[in-house]
Amino acid sequence: MTISEAYKNFIKSLNHIYPLGEATAITDLVFEKTTGLQKWEFRENKDGISPDEGNGLSNKLKELLLNKPVQYVIGESWFYKRKFHVNEHVLIPRPETEELIEWIIIDCKKTSNQNTLNFLEIGTGSGCIPISIKLEMPLSKVTSLDVSHDALKVAMQNAENLNAKIEFIQLDFLNENSWKALGDYDIIVSNPPYIPFDQLQDMPKNVRDFEPAVALFVDNNDPFIFYKKIALFAKTHLNKNGKIYVELNEKYAEEVALIFKSQSFTARIKNDFYGKERMIRATLT
Repeated sequence: MTISEAYKNFIKSLNHIYPLGEATAITDLVFEKTTGLQKWEFRENKDGISPDEGNGLSNKLKELLLNKPVQYVIGESWFYKRKFHVNEHVLIPRPETEELIEWIIIDCKKTSNQNTLNFLEIGTGSGCIPISIKLEMPLSKVTSLDVSHDALKVAMQNAENLNAKIEFIQLDFLNENSWKALGDYDIIVSNPPYIPFDQLQDMPKNVRDFEPAVALFVDNNDPFIFYKKIALFAKTHLNKNGKIYVELNEKYAEEVALIFKSQSFTARIKNDFYGKERMIRATLT
């Protein structure tokens, strides 16, 4: 079987569970990773596929047909111009989080002390947020924390691969006693868990079955717990003129804004590319 024939068969198999456009996009990623060729090379390639490539493609197809996200299958995901290693211990970076990063960078570059800002990121995951901030503003200091040791291992690997100097801390941010280990910061940023557990069955299968629940879901009784804790923490750990940037569920932007306002912050809600209310910037008044 030639590479181009294998490519067409792969798309055909995925087309049973994905629309054709999505099946093709997934296949492109898998073939680039497996063969080392570019799209224009493997789509019409008449060379025979090697046994190792054939086995690799077969194994990946089996995983994909279980609805496993392609990023986990190939072990990588692009975020803000860079390639990050990902696995089942971390969320797959999302495009809307890139918009959050862009907002932060634009705001910070307007300030006179942009090169000496001290950042705290809450909820490391793959490290895509703190690493992107550090690489865009190399003289800044960036600290990032997560409750998950496995997630921190992934983030540290990405920081090493991308030459980003980050201070990583394993810490349960919801435990206020743990705040004693943290300092004062100019910018606090977070994409925290915000989906109530009772919405689990409403999530797409590829998210529900494969992405880490600890990074997605919160207790039904207090779905805004992370925003409340961030606002409370910032009251005593945010430097003068400091800001908070958070990602949120589009359905609850006003509720989250009120949490920050109740702690004497001003709150600006920002829409993402699709017009959804997905981000807030809070400033202490």
